[in-house]
Amino acid sequence: MSDAAPLLVNARRAAELCGVSKSCWWAQLAAGRVPLPLRLGRRTLWRSADLADWVADGCPPRDQWQQTRGGRR
Repeated sequence: MSDAAPLLVNARRAAELCGVSKSCWWAQLAAGRVPLPLRLGRRTLWRSADLADWVADGCPPRDQWQQTRGGRR
């Protein structure tokens, strides 16, 4: 088994990484304040690297953050 960090994380883990509750994470998603997730089958997941970049950029609103990244999801 590898000790590498996962490339994709679920809402619970994304919320933990960002220091908020899971319910707060979902509310922030609905309000457009966190990066958009990916859908993989029935799962909703976030790229760990996107979350790290978003936090490093100061957690700007999603639309502003996506503009600085050249519109990449």
